[in-house]
Amino acid sequence: MNQDLLNQLADAEKLLAESDDAQIRQLAKEEIARLKENLDRSDPLNERGAILEIRAGSGGDEAELFAQELFRMYQRYAERQGWRVFLAELNQSSLGGIKSLVAIVEGRGAYASLRFEGGVHRVQRVPKTEKSGRIHTSAASVVVLPQVQDVDVVIRPNDLRVDVFRSGGHGGQSVNTTDSAVRLTHLPTGLVVTCQDERSQLKNKEKAMSILRSRLWEKQSADQNADQDEQRRSMIKTGDRSDKIRTYNYPQSRITDHRINKSWHNLTGTLDGDLNPLVEALRRANLGLDEHD
Repeated sequence: MNQDLLNQLADAEKLLAESDDAQIRQLAKEEIARLKENLDRSDPLNERGAILEIRAGSGGDEAELFAQELFRMYQRYAERQGWRVFLAELNQSSLGGIKSLVAIVEGRGAYASLRFEGGVHRVQRVPKTEKSGRIHTSAASVVVLPQVQDVDVVIRPNDLRVDVFRSGGHGGQSVNTTDSAVRLTHLPTGLVVTCQDERSQLKNKEKAMSILRSRLWEKQSADQNADQDEQRRSMIKTGDRSDKIRTYNYPQSRITDHRINKSWHNLTGTLDGDLNPLVEALRRANLGLDEHD
C-alpha cells in the first residue's frame, strides 16, 4: 500500500484519539474514512481478475447441489459486472451438482469484489428429496485468489512438467478426440493444475498457467507472512458446517454474514447475482468503516 497514505492515516487517527474538540474530531473521522477509501483503491491486487474455487463440503448430494447454486450466483454476479467467467476444472455429480470446480473470472476489479467470498458457506433448507419436510444443513467452501502476472511469479521451464490427455466428460467418457486437456505439475512445490474446458490445448495451457501462478503467489505470500498464512488457510478448511462465514436460510429467506453479524432478506435476489449489498458491506467492514462513514 501507499506509505504516504498510511502515514496520513496514522496522523489522522492520532488526532482523533487526542482531541477533545467535537469539530476537530468530526473532521478527523471524515479524513480517516477518505484515506481508507484511497488505500483500498491503491491496492494493485484490487484491479485484478480472480481465480474462483468451489468445493462441496459436508451434506452429500445436497452440498453438491448447493455448490452448483453458489457457482451460478457468482456467474450471474459476473454478468452484471460485465466480467467473463471461464471454467478450468469441473467435477460434477450424477444429480447435476458440483463436487469441485475451478474458474477464472476475468474483469477489472473482480478480485476486489470477490476477495471476501472465501470461506465456508452454509445452507439451511428442505431438500427436494426430503419427504418429511425436515430442514437439512449442508456446506460448500469457496477460495478466491487474485490473477497474477509473469512479473509477480516467475515459473522456470525446468520446474514445470506438462502432461496432455483427452478431455473427459461426465462419467469419464471422452468428449474430445484430441489430446487437448493439460495437466501442469510444478515440481519444486508439487502443485498440480488441470484444465480441460477448451478444445484447444494452447488455451487450456494458458488457463492452467494462470491458475498455477495464482496458487504459487498465494503460497509465497503465505510463507512471507504468518498472519496471511492463517487467514488464507482458513478459507480452505474441510467445509464443515460449523465452520462458516455465511448462512443461507431458505425458510426465512435470509442471508447472514457471520463475520460482520449482518443479515439481508433477499435470498432469491442474492442467489440470482445481486451480491453488491454484501460485497460493499464486507469491503467497508474490512476498511474499518461503519455504515455512516
